[in-house]
Amino acid sequence: MPIEDLPEFVEKLEKSGELKRVKTEVDSNLEISEILSRIMYSNGPAVLFEKVKNYDMPVLGNAFGSMRRLEIGLENPDFTEIGQRIVDMTRMEVPSGIISKLRKLPELAKMTDVAPKLQKSGPVTEIFDDSPSLDRIPVLKTWPKDAGRFITFGLVATKHPETGVRNLGVYRMQIVDSKHALMHWQKHKRGAQHSEIKKDAGDRIDAAVIIGADPATVFSAVAPVPEGLDKYVFSGITRKTGIKTVKCRTVDLEVPANAEMVLEGYVDPSDLRMEGPFGDHTGYYTPPEPYPTFTLTGIMRKQKPIYLTTIVGKPVLEDAYLGKVIERSFIPLIRMFHPEVVDFAMPPAGWFQGMAIISIKKRYPGQAKKVMMGLWGMGQLSLTKIFVVVDENVNVHDLNDVIWAVTTRADAARDVMIIENAPTDTLDPASPLVNLGSKLGIDATQKTKEEGYQREVQELVSPDDATRRMVDSRWQEYGL
Repeated sequence: MPIEDLPEFVEKLEKSGELKRVKTEVDSNLEISEILSRIMYSNGPAVLFEKVKNYDMPVLGNAFGSMRRLEIGLENPDFTEIGQRIVDMTRMEVPSGIISKLRKLPELAKMTDVAPKLQKSGPVTEIFDDSPSLDRIPVLKTWPKDAGRFITFGLVATKHPETGVRNLGVYRMQIVDSKHALMHWQKHKRGAQHSEIKKDAGDRIDAAVIIGADPATVFSAVAPVPEGLDKYVFSGITRKTGIKTVKCRTVDLEVPANAEMVLEGYVDPSDLRMEGPFGDHTGYYTPPEPYPTFTLTGIMRKQKPIYLTTIVGKPVLEDAYLGKVIERSFIPLIRMFHPEVVDFAMPPAGWFQGMAIISIKKRYPGQAKKVMMGLWGMGQLSLTKIFVVVDENVNVHDLNDVIWAVTTRADAARDVMIIENAPTDTLDPASPLVNLGSKLGIDATQKTKEEGYQREVQELVSPDDATRRMVDSRWQEYGL
């Protein structure tokens, strides 16, 4: 059975030796984040801070900071199965009128048990505060030059104003006062797109910030799912069964019934205020920029909620492990459009958006560039700044193997592609303009005569089979 809520996840982590409790009083102002950063950089456990100064709510950090913890939370050691389920759904026979591939997904969701199940009530409805205050929540200040306290692991729920497809996104939120926070949803993100549609109609958008949910729903909020796929449905696909939802009290949204806490409110795109600086996952402080204001209208919560948080900074931290699961789970979707792709990796040190390495089964000249351009046209991969394409016999997860391929199979003048004035991640500290910069593509596949390679292809060095078998058979004799 899938894990239903955050306390159940905590219990499983503790039983597996993956969680430590801190009973000493700690401060949400810098102290907790310093503890967590030391724990994360040393590959330490999840930490539950039971006594937080000036608050009666425990704080949970580093809950997803290892592959083992994610395997426990998602109950799946082979994360490629998640993406394969989506691919399999698109291949199902469905009634006429439903078109193929990803555009089937909204209709398919209604025909399966992965759709969310609306309930009249749930654990998160135990208490409703109609005089809510953000001051009662132990929101952390992470780095000394941060502009203030930031919610870093809120799952922000919105829905498409025209289609009704629900989205969850993780966007940092800077606390302004007891009723207001700044919503850092970058223009490429779906929450911002939903807001823009409402803005064009002269309206603000309802938003609900979910604090603490079951691991599959948390993962779904982070994952860049295909356009048109409801995030609650994706959570159901990940869990193999639909989540339970309840309606909010003050906004027209549904939220997970087993969440720890839900901050209800709206985002006014016309109310822009300067947000930041904030020490982000690039390892740099992002400078102040104007972002819209979230206004709190109510809080639903459990009787005794846990505040789930994370800290970000120079890689590798907790977000690296979530990124690795995204990388693994989305390979089947990449192959659905680019069947020549053998493997795919986004090194954590490149903060995932910075670099991707792709191995392909090459069959024709120029195929590596075809794959690069195709991937730059796929959703959030459009923001990736560097692609390296290698042959199928190169291990994309071994940077030594990748560097070997780049230095022995790529010629700088022939195999490097630069695309100027392309979309970039808002947080990229190197781009000359915010949201606009250049892309780099490196074709590190073996070249053919059709691609201008006039030399004889040099033979790879490898032992002969007879010697390999002989050494295998005598290995124990060597005493090594």
